Amino acid sequence: MALKAIRAGIRNETGITAALRLLGERFGDRFQTGEAIRAQHAHTTTYIPAQLPDGVVYPDDATEVEAIVAIASEHGVPLIAFGTGSSLEGHVNAPHGGISVDMSRMDKVLEVNASDFDCTVQPGITREALNIYLRDTGLFFPIDPGANASIGGMASTRASGTNAVRYGTMKDNVLAVTAVTAGGKEIRTAHRAKKSSAGYDLTRLFVGAEGTLGILTSITLKLQGIPELIAGGVCSFPSVGDACNTVILTIQSGIPVARIELLDALQMKASNAYSGLAFPEAPTLFVEFHGNAESVALQSKQFAEIAAEFGSSEFKWTANTEERNALWKARHNAYWAQKSLAPGLAILSTDVCVPISRLADCVEATHEDIAAHGLIAPIVGHAGDGNFHVGLLFDDKDDADIAKAEAFVARLNGRALEMDGTCTGEHGIGQGKMPFLQDELGDALDLMRQVKRALDPGNIFNPGKIFAM
Repeated sequence: MALKAIRAGIRNETGITAALRLLGERFGDRFQTGEAIRAQHAHTTTYIPAQLPDGVVYPDDATEVEAIVAIASEHGVPLIAFGTGSSLEGHVNAPHGGISVDMSRMDKVLEVNASDFDCTVQPGITREALNIYLRDTGLFFPIDPGANASIGGMASTRASGTNAVRYGTMKDNVLAVTAVTAGGKEIRTAHRAKKSSAGYDLTRLFVGAEGTLGILTSITLKLQGIPELIAGGVCSFPSVGDACNTVILTIQSGIPVARIELLDALQMKASNAYSGLAFPEAPTLFVEFHGNAESVALQSKQFAEIAAEFGSSEFKWTANTEERNALWKARHNAYWAQKSLAPGLAILSTDVCVPISRLADCVEATHEDIAAHGLIAPIVGHAGDGNFHVGLLFDDKDDADIAKAEAFVARLNGRALEMDGTCTGEHGIGQGKMPFLQDELGDALDLMRQVKRALDPGNIFNPGKIFAM
């Protein structure tokens, strides 16, 4: 990406003025135009500059979302759905101005069907809040991106997380959505059946659309039974290649690992300091198994044997809840640990994903690239599905350093594409990854544009994201 590509778009001043007045009349103090609140709703956790909306509205239900969309459609005003603001590629920016639709008040669990292992929720509920609600049912929702993101945001960005190697990503765990489209009416994409051959797969169309086709008003999710036993452990390796090859052989051996996370030596240094750990500052795997006592013991033994082949330290695992929680809290805090390495610098968190057989090649080449260019860039990844992240620290006030950072990101994405991978495994495209999506999919973007024009002819839903119109 290049910062120069993140520029303001054309504003419909007349339409925005009219929409501000109408929304103020309809929603009263649930419509805000103060600069501080608008700035919070252009928040990005990367270095992409904020582009503020003109107002923020807080709907309570789908009927109010329909009213908001009707006003926006009539006056040609952009709408940007907002969950918790934890996205990493400028998804919630408003390059054309417009209205941020904050879904935080739509945070209810609408239905739990424990016997069918599914539930329906409003988009504003966070993943942690949902699992607290489900705790007494014996079920849980397994998708866990690093942030406590909203379910609507997770669906919109096709999020993933540490459990994806066993439970899949959001695209595998959303059965249906309801959404308000440009016509101002709520539509439903599917019912609760676990499979269907009924027409186009509209659910998958909305999952990962990054809010560019409509605003989600409910999401029906698959749930999982809480395992009888959960055990986790840690082992370190002589090199990052050894750690990656352990992951590859573990997956190829069919060991049903639930989580297998890679942290390179610099990330371990950062996580030790930030989270109060005391592990070796060496390439490390965090691993977790779900099952019963017998299966977990067997899987741990099999993994330990594979890891030993690649020179690992002794693999020690535990079923102690407090110890496991400390481990995974440290993993989920990796971004903040990275920032703590150089508090005066900005951070660009970027991700790629490659076929599992190419993981070692891609990570080792990226390590060599980082060293050759003198960068500070710890690596952490959901290694079990070939997805890894680089937290690049740089001076965002120095043009030369910005150029150096952007050149690295371009090389990283090019490397992943050369290995038949993707420019993003879970962060999404937003604004930051737009050039690389063109490289990845080429003429297929024209088909995406046709879909966008058909569903959103006025281009009001999150314009300026994924691809240029």
